[in-house]
Amino acid sequence: MCENGINVDQLRVSIAQVNDSLGMSQTWLEQLHHMADHSGKKLASTEVAQVTVLLGEARAKLDRALDALEGGVHEDVTVELV
Repeated sequence: MCENGINVDQLRVSIAQVNDSLGMSQTWLEQLHHMADHSGKKLASTEVAQVTVLLGEARAKLDRALDALEGGVHEDVTVELV
């Protein structure tokens, strides 16, 4: 529950809520991207498409943060093929 002064369960829920919010924003931006693209606004379409990619990257980082809270990720671990 609480580790080092933070409520881990609450932190996990908060991260998931932010991830859900970004997912909804990502969906809306994808729709805007298609609207701009279909109306011939190529520069606007490109910029909005890039934002959706950045949101996808941010959401992936949030997923990794959740994995780290679950103990699924170990920091500073490298794998080397021998």
